[in-house]
Amino acid sequence: MPLSVFFSHRMVAAVALAAAGACSHAQAPAASGPAAQATTSPTLAAVKSRGTLNCGVIGSSANFSLPDSQGVMRGIDADLCRAVAAAVFGDANKVKFVNLTPAQRLVAVQSGEVDVSFSQITWTLTRESKSGVQFTGTYFFDTYGVMVPKSLKVATTAKLGGASICMITGPGETNAAEYFGKIKVRYKPVPFSEGEQMRKAFLAKRCDAIFHSLSALASFKGTLGAQGGDYLLLPETHAREPLAGAVRKGDDRWFDIVRYAFNAMIVAEELGINSKNLKSFASSSDPDVKRLLGAEGELGPSMGLDKEWAANIVAQVGNYAEVFDRAFAASGMPRAQNKLAAQGGLMYGLPMR
Repeated sequence: MPLSVFFSHRMVAAVALAAAGACSHAQAPAASGPAAQATTSPTLAAVKSRGTLNCGVIGSSANFSLPDSQGVMRGIDADLCRAVAAAVFGDANKVKFVNLTPAQRLVAVQSGEVDVSFSQITWTLTRESKSGVQFTGTYFFDTYGVMVPKSLKVATTAKLGGASICMITGPGETNAAEYFGKIKVRYKPVPFSEGEQMRKAFLAKRCDAIFHSLSALASFKGTLGAQGGDYLLLPETHAREPLAGAVRKGDDRWFDIVRYAFNAMIVAEELGINSKNLKSFASSSDPDVKRLLGAEGELGPSMGLDKEWAANIVAQVGNYAEVFDRAFAASGMPRAQNKLAAQGGLMYGLPMR
């Protein structure tokens, strides 16, 4: 077939397809429905009608969610709940904390008992594909770390040669073998099937060090009170386990709100904006700053929020560094992978434009 004839046939076919498409749209105007519905959120409407955000937390985990002596929920998970409330209501205190056991975390989201959950949930493929939940982004890259008594006079894992190390049977043993093999340090594994047994053994000096999830070590150290000062979290870490917020699948606009509430905290830190200096940026000519703080653009309204949604988060809760430090500084846990990407970490703000 000559090329001219071939292209002629192709052009006729393309026109026919376009016409068919136009006819199809004309006959089925309802096709525009999903696009219009995507700008609304039944969850947002329910939260606003209720006047408070139902936010799932563990409620008994130091550094993540644990009431202080006045009964106020503290920790990074609790503050992320407050950030969403600040975005939605302009008031970070409009939160009802719902305590959940590990087994209840996904079910509570799926059933609608909570609007969002920040409860130390590790983001995995099967949890997202089978549990009816969607993860809004990693807010804490957990990892394995090592804690030692200060009396051991060790400041780095490279100096643990010959040490006995407490760990959890299975994953702890595997990760320890990988890590210490990588840095070529010989050690004596002391495995336990349960975390509580392992912690008691460590305090009883049945091992020189403890190798475990870094967030769990920081939490453990925090529960020791004044005695926690006798122990040191070493700076080196191994592997990662991403903790993420979870919402129900099917409400894309609510997913956007929760995702970008956290993202605003990262971007604020990248721009050097925090709760203390926020007002000094009011006259900034930087377009990134102006969009974040609502002086320019329609970021908030595009999600059904006020223009000041992100400014309210930073003013009332803080940027990510402030939230992290408030939760973990006392435990001495290194920020490690949770540093900004510009500082060698994994935290990177999505473009706010």
